[in-house]
Amino acid sequence: MTIPAGLKFTATHQWVKLEADGTAAVGITDHAQEQLGDVVFVQQPEVGRRFKQGETCAVVESVKAASDIPAPLSGEIVEINAAAADAPEKLNQDPYGAWLFRVRPVNPSELGELLDAVAYSRTVTGDL
Repeated sequence: MTIPAGLKFTATHQWVKLEADGTAAVGITDHAQEQLGDVVFVQQPEVGRRFKQGETCAVVESVKAASDIPAPLSGEIVEINAAAADAPEKLNQDPYGAWLFRVRPVNPSELGELLDAVAYSRTVTGDL
């Protein structure tokens, strides 16, 4: 299982990458895609829609289950990754390259609530 050091993570298995323009790219972790199995469908949020942290904003469906994707940060959706919707298997092939959407955070302090790679690894492996 891969957990890149430069990202932030949620306990619900999303990764967040803060971009130079102040937006944040969001995707599912390697652990999430392993648990889901073959991803077959992605329902993404609409550009311009606003979400509060923790509110369901997307859905990823696999051959095993459908999983709600909660917004890791409050903010406005500024872009979706159409390639992920067109080829959902990319979430399995490259979970840290196949982002789902980008959000413009409205509360920067929420970034501090997210996990770093070490804390996320402990959450996934149970080494608390």
